[in-house]
Amino acid sequence: MLSISMKGAELQSPWVFRKHRRDVLRGVSGWAAAAVLALGAFQCAVAATAPPPPDKPAVKAPLLQLGPGDSVSIQVYGQPDLSTTVYVGDDGTVSVPLAGNIQVAGLSPAQASSRIEAALKSGKILVDPHVTLTVTQTRSQRVSVLGQVGAPGRYAVESNTTIFDLLAQAGGITATGSDIVYIIRLDKDGKEVRFPVDLKGLANGSGSIHSVSLQGGDSVFVPKAEQFSIYGEVTTPGRYRVEPGMTVIEAIAKAGGITLRGSQRRVEIKRKQPNGNYSTVKAKLGDLIQPDDVVQVKESIF
Repeated sequence: MLSISMKGAELQSPWVFRKHRRDVLRGVSGWAAAAVLALGAFQCAVAATAPPPPDKPAVKAPLLQLGPGDSVSIQVYGQPDLSTTVYVGDDGTVSVPLAGNIQVAGLSPAQASSRIEAALKSGKILVDPHVTLTVTQTRSQRVSVLGQVGAPGRYAVESNTTIFDLLAQAGGITATGSDIVYIIRLDKDGKEVRFPVDLKGLANGSGSIHSVSLQGGDSVFVPKAEQFSIYGEVTTPGRYRVEPGMTVIEAIAKAGGITLRGSQRRVEIKRKQPNGNYSTVKAKLGDLIQPDDVVQVKESIF
């Protein structure tokens, strides 16, 4: 058997050489597989920690949406026989000559025009139609405003009309109106649902005004503000609205303050109990005022 020595390593027969080569290749293959697995794990970790792709911008609702009851004028360029003025039906469709009923509810006039053009083209009625749709009278996008406002009634709204815009159209909230108003809406089962809206919170920036959406058919109810009464030795006795967190000293200030004959140590509150009866308690200046409280500032005994 031929034996060759090379750098301290002994290479014996050819089959020993082949075996040694296979062992080396296995070692290389194992190392390569481990490297691939490590690379894959690293890529998964990077993917897991990578920031999510940016959200797509929200699609804004059309400024003016068509709805049942709206009157629209449909003009087809060069085709006076196809032009017409119709109402949007209860099912949200308009009847277009030769094209039939086309769904337009919730679309803007421009979007409805494009849909009518597509219907005329797909029906092989016209090769290249050009349609203009104009709203002649809107009836669907109206909201009723009730309660403590200057001019209760029904007002047209658009997709960007805020509740402040609507109340301004209705003459604003009266002095007796509450800062908490209610949006009344029918759900899919026809049941009335009320959504309270804190106007003062929206005005102070604690809520998003754009999150309070109005829909055609809604009603906005402005109730009377909760009130308290104050009499006795105050400058202007009367009935005033209860502000959130209002204390006795703030209630007295609302009534113009205590007269020279009055005493801030002799203040009583008559408060209505759950059973309907009134109880009288001696009040401290830091006590909170509750709705329907009757505050009496008595005369000083000195």
